[in-house]
Amino acid sequence: MSVGSSLSPDGKVLTITINGRFDFSAHQSFRDSYEKLSPTPSEIVIDMMETTYLDSSALGMLLLLRDHAGGDSSKITLKNCNDDIRKILTISNFEQLFKI
Repeated sequence: MSVGSSLSPDGKVLTITINGRFDFSAHQSFRDSYEKLSPTPSEIVIDMMETTYLDSSALGMLLLLRDHAGGDSSKITLKNCNDDIRKILTISNFEQLFKI
């Protein structure tokens, strides 16, 4: 598991990539990828192209990110989700909270 991040040149879009399992072991590196940025970027993209697994702690981490980014006014996109991850997100009603 690894978490990477990159900020657009204008500082408005943060892209976070998750490789491998997205579970509690990713907690600190996931938080570090966005918490230390000031100001918070106006848009955040979570790229799950290489994500193989997602559990309930990962869902919680996504909710913490959403709160940090402004809650209902946040603009967060979860992209490149495989079928299994998309199913978990759908069952959890995350399509109402995030753009998938």
